[in-house]
Amino acid sequence: MDGVGVPAEPEGMTGIEIALLVVTLFTATINAGMAAADLAGARSVLANSAEVGVPRSWLPRLAALKLAGSAGLLLGLSDSALRPLGAAAAGGLVLLYLGALAFHLRARVLHNLAFPGLYLATAVASLALTVAS
Repeated sequence: MDGVGVPAEPEGMTGIEIALLVVTLFTATINAGMAAADLAGARSVLANSAEVGVPRSWLPRLAALKLAGSAGLLLGLSDSALRPLGAAAAGGLVLLYLGALAFHLRARVLHNLAFPGLYLATAVASLALTVAS
C-alpha cells in the first residue's frame, strides 16, 4: 500500500496484466451468474428466451457454454501456458453473444439489447487483453 491507503501496483504486473485480471474475472463471474440463472430457470431468463425465440430446452446447453467459457477464462489466468485456452474461451463467448444479439435482432426485441451487448463487450475485452498480454 502507498501512503494514501491505495494498493500499490503488484510487483511485476503491467497495466495490461492488471486490466486482464480485472476484466477477465468480471467476465467469468457474470457468465457463471448467467449460467446459474439459466439452470435455475429464472423468470427473467424464461421470459427473455421466449420473447427472442430460444427454446427452453436450449437453456442447459447455453448454461454449459457459459460455464465452460468462465472456466476457460479462469484457467487462462492461472498460468501463462494456458493463456491460449483463455483466448479460446473468450472467443467462444464472443461467438455466443453475437448469436444472442442476432436472436434479439431477428425477433426485433430491442428493449433489452444492452444485456447481450454488455456480455459481448466483456468477452471482447477479455479476448483483446488476453491476446495483448
